[in-house]
Amino acid sequence: MLLFYTPDVQHTHTEYLLSEEESKHAIRVLRLQIGSTVHLVNGAGDLLQAEIIDAHPKRTALRILSYEREFQKRNYYLHIAIAPTKNIDRLEWFIEKATEIGVDEITPIICEHSERKEVKVDRLSKVAVAAMKQSLKAYLPQINPAISFTAFMEQQRAATEPVHKAIAHCVDMEKAYLSTFFPPKSAYLILIGPEGDFSEKEIASAMTDGFQMMSLGESRLRTETAALMATAEVSVLNR
Repeated sequence: MLLFYTPDVQHTHTEYLLSEEESKHAIRVLRLQIGSTVHLVNGAGDLLQAEIIDAHPKRTALRILSYEREFQKRNYYLHIAIAPTKNIDRLEWFIEKATEIGVDEITPIICEHSERKEVKVDRLSKVAVAAMKQSLKAYLPQINPAISFTAFMEQQRAATEPVHKAIAHCVDMEKAYLSTFFPPKSAYLILIGPEGDFSEKEIASAMTDGFQMMSLGESRLRTETAALMATAEVSVLNR
């Protein structure tokens, strides 16, 4: 399946023009021709099959052949709030792999011990788009702007939608595996701290707000590894 990201495509379209970037990739790189079949996704779950009717390297024209809603929709909603890593490549690696496994929302949170205070959302979103296409998915995770831990927690207190919450940290206290307290087919929010871990104040705040203390095993994990392991465990829980 040849997949192209077309965020503005709608099921009502009978024809569609690929962007210049996607047209160049289709014609110059993949060397597709008139009559070639491709698939389009808009990141919101729609999958469309289309046929090339004009193989132009700047504005490839397509005829829409079929349309499918909620392609491979998962039975849960996962929001990972993660402190940006000092080396941004590690955060990008997490976003790539989490998109492949299945994640709906990612929020970079700036914590007391964070070494990185800023992230470029556009850059992270491009990583997610590439991973979505590579893994043949129709849903693009929402990448939110970076926000302070305190402000993020205030947002969650004001939220009205029910969500099961957990926090992963390295402080020695009673914890449990998420499979023991997360029910399947639900909405989840998991907090992952920075290289220097969450502060005691931040952990106490999470506990007060009803976050479960989550164990990821006996090993001390990097930030991006912990986030990916949590993503994978939620995926296995919902199989």
